[in-house]
Amino acid sequence: MLVAVVDGYLAWLLREPGAGLDRFLAVPLVLAAVALAGSVLVFTGRARGWLVLAVASAVPLVSLLGLALLFGALGGGAPLWSSLLLLVAPVGALATCLRRPVRAWSAPAAVRRPARGGRRGRTGG
Repeated sequence: MLVAVVDGYLAWLLREPGAGLDRFLAVPLVLAAVALAGSVLVFTGRARGWLVLAVASAVPLVSLLGLALLFGALGGGAPLWSSLLLLVAPVGALATCLRRPVRAWSAPAAVRRPARGGRRGRTGG
């Protein structure tokens, strides 16, 4: 959800008063919608929801890294630190959704294993 907030903030920064909805504003809004959809898919345990969230987090990560490199080359300052601060959301989302328990939780039903790890019909003894 935090990635969607960061994408919305980037859309707010890119907006131009009186210009309406253009493609520079539409791209972060679409990424925010995909990030929200990915988080809902992961939360509900749907198949491959982690993949949607990972893609929706990787695109802002790469663009914010490029922006931080650009601001660093131009002399740094407050824009550099704010772009580095905005990197927290995509990095956190990627670190969470790429973990094995999250991937297993949102795996297709045929791939899930029994909780005990044993075979059915087998009695202990």
